[in-house]
Amino acid sequence: MKKLILIRHAKSSWSSGVETDFDRPLNDRGVRDAPVMAMRLKERLPQVDAIVSSAAKRTMTTAGYFAEAYGLKSAAIVREPRLYHAPPQTFDELIVQLDDQLQTVIMCAHNPGITEFVNGLTQVRLDNMPTCAVFAVEVATERWQDFKTAAKSFLFFDYPKNVL
Repeated sequence: MKKLILIRHAKSSWSSGVETDFDRPLNDRGVRDAPVMAMRLKERLPQVDAIVSSAAKRTMTTAGYFAEAYGLKSAAIVREPRLYHAPPQTFDELIVQLDDQLQTVIMCAHNPGITEFVNGLTQVRLDNMPTCAVFAVEVATERWQDFKTAAKSFLFFDYPKNVL
């Protein structure tokens, strides 16, 4: 069994003065939420083998907080440009290429694609994946290349304003 953890980047700044959406940093709330959510995820899933992130600044920064919580070096985060505003099929294309030695993988990306992708995985439906939300599924396979056809089970959904 594999586990896939989908994370939307933490809250970002619209008024940072950067010229492009790609370069937007996290705002104060995002900087507060990301390490908290990383520790909450680690309490539920103590082991993560890899992190794949959109190459945008806000997703890479968010992924960095999760890497830190798991004791992974930031250099271990796979920068994946195709996850920047990716449609659901891009997630599928990337997942089937994952190394089968990886049991638990985090993917950090953007709306609307991440919400659309999550809604196609199990019977659980979300109106919106909030910033820094975590959606976890178990995949009934030992080979990532079988991801599309493998049964998937909802594990949990968490987000910063969720009171546990």
